[in-house]
Amino acid sequence: MSRLSREQIAQRVARDIPEGAYVNLGIGLPTMVANYLPAEKEIFLQSENGLLGMGPAPAAGEEDPDLINAGKQPVTLRTGGAFFHHADSFAMMRGGHLDICVLGAFQVSVHGDLANWSTGAPGAIPAVGGAMDLAIGAKQVFVMMDLLTKQGESKLVAECSYPLTGLHCVSRLYTDHGVIALGPEGARVIELVDGVSLDDLRRLTGLALDMA
Repeated sequence: MSRLSREQIAQRVARDIPEGAYVNLGIGLPTMVANYLPAEKEIFLQSENGLLGMGPAPAAGEEDPDLINAGKQPVTLRTGGAFFHHADSFAMMRGGHLDICVLGAFQVSVHGDLANWSTGAPGAIPAVGGAMDLAIGAKQVFVMMDLLTKQGESKLVAECSYPLTGLHCVSRLYTDHGVIALGPEGARVIELVDGVSLDDLRRLTGLALDMA
């Protein structure tokens, strides 16, 4: 069965980010989206550590140790970019000023519930961090993740069993098997990867999925 690479998932997310959007890219896999946004599109990337106008990752050897994203990865700054206090950054996140945030997840429910900060395992990260503010504050939440765990269990579920980050907040899920819309009416498949059928997706997730 065909699957998208993580780079290809990031490319697919980038295609759906419109001109003029203000976007936060979460720690981890979502940061890769910055590398695939067309240079001719004016898109404003915000980082929760206090940066607006973030660009793609720098070329090897051109990293600036003082210019990093929230995951402490080196980034670039586009013309007109700005730095500001952490509190101002969270005011942007909580105040409805972001059009889209892109997050990773451990689980997402068919109704758009998000669990992305802890599996509940002993020694796990002790706090949800800024993901809670992003999930509730952004106008749209996109999640990008592999559909299955390493053990072959679906991360798209009827109900999340891991600690929740936010309720009914995810509008679209991008996976290595396809793109799925989420909401009050449940999950509906927008797009399947070549070589993956709707029946394949139903079998892998155990869910009664339909096309949008």
